[in-house]
Amino acid sequence: DVIDLLYQHRVDPKVPMEDVAGTVKDLIAEGKVKHFGMSEAGVESIRKAHAVLPVTALQSEYSMFWREPEKEIIPLLEELGIGFVPFSPLGKGFLTGAISADTKFDSNDFRNTVPRFTEENRKANQILVELLKGMATNKQATSAQIALAWLLAQKPWIVPIPGTTKIHRLQENTGATNIHLSETELRLS
Repeated sequence: DVIDLLYQHRVDPKVPMEDVAGTVKDLIAEGKVKHFGMSEAGVESIRKAHAVLPVTALQSEYSMFWREPEKEIIPLLEELGIGFVPFSPLGKGFLTGAISADTKFDSNDFRNTVPRFTEENRKANQILVELLKGMATNKQATSAQIALAWLLAQKPWIVPIPGTTKIHRLQENTGATNIHLSETELRLS
């Protein structure tokens, strides 16, 4: 009967952000929605929306492999009290160790068009995968669990959403909540 968190999944440059937030505000007043979320929005859009209606959560990519949100987004979310829901917390499979410089992607795989997935960049970033493997071995965990534990340790209001269709992966992912990373381990990554 009620949508708990209504996301605007992409900012539409043709529709003023204030209008979007105003429409969601009306839906909240009507009792149809409880909270407003945004996805892949930039600083300016978040500020404009938040001025009309408090934004509860932002969904955007963030992982040990993609740290861009640390520049402007995370400080803004902290300032405004907005939760962060990182998608692709396992680096689109890279941080699990399932992808290496030798991996060949299917011709229609989107990673073929993403610069960080070129063979050269995968080879350069393999150092991070090896670091994760070492930490995982020391903690009797998986690389995926370490990557998720790292995210959970960044801020208490960060809740990553790893995608999976397999129960054993879901169980593995939730195991990350039991892993503690020291300040030294957090700095290494």
